[in-house]
Amino acid sequence: MAGKKIAVTGKGGVGKSTLAAALALLLSKEGGEVLAFDSDPDANLAQALGISHAEQSKIVPISKQIALIEERTGAKVNRYGQVFKLNPEVHDVADKFAYKRGNISLLVLGAIQAGGSGCACPENVFAQSLTTDLVLFQNQTLIMDMEAGIEHLGRSTVKGVDVVVCVVEPGQRSIDAAITIDRMAREIGLQHVEFVANKVANAGEEDYVREQLPSEPLGIIPYSDTIRAADRDGVSVLDTASPELVAIYQEILDKLEVCA
Repeated sequence: MAGKKIAVTGKGGVGKSTLAAALALLLSKEGGEVLAFDSDPDANLAQALGISHAEQSKIVPISKQIALIEERTGAKVNRYGQVFKLNPEVHDVADKFAYKRGNISLLVLGAIQAGGSGCACPENVFAQSLTTDLVLFQNQTLIMDMEAGIEHLGRSTVKGVDVVVCVVEPGQRSIDAAITIDRMAREIGLQHVEFVANKVANAGEEDYVREQLPSEPLGIIPYSDTIRAADRDGVSVLDTASPELVAIYQEILDKLEVCA
């Protein structure tokens, strides 16, 4: 898996952060260096990795690193009508600003506030440049916890992603989102999209997911109260997981190592 780039996406609330954290934690136990990139504005990856609230308060999202953004783009944040660099220097950002937990490095993007996700503003340009750099030019294994959809992956960036893992739950809106993500990924040239079903409570829900998805899911993760307990207790998603649940995550990782 060394050097592979995996993007985890899906409709909001389906468990993207849980799966991304589980994959990163399992890879770290294998001894590999892992870069975990939380690009979801509703950042939950630190919590899922088991980073305490006290330590989370020390993590400053990249979108809040105003001095850094202004220095690298040559423009002031929240001012309009400026000329700024469209390709700011970002190659050292992961090394300098990632939070280290064992052999996992966590980089939190945070929400871009100005002008919407498509704005031509210094914050958005910096975020896009950083995402491109992490995917195309960094050597570490990368696990990306993405915002819903793949709109923020450009055509050039997506060429560096080895596989998109779309998490779904047993519901029509989640399935519809997954099918849209699959179509959009192929439209921008990314053919490798896999699915993982999460929060599956019974055999009927499993059958429903299998029937609705365009391909066989990599794994079926049952609904588990232990995930909620991990969130409540401030520990990682694996700390409270049963051996059976850990084995499911490991099986998904093993399949990704083959297909990525």
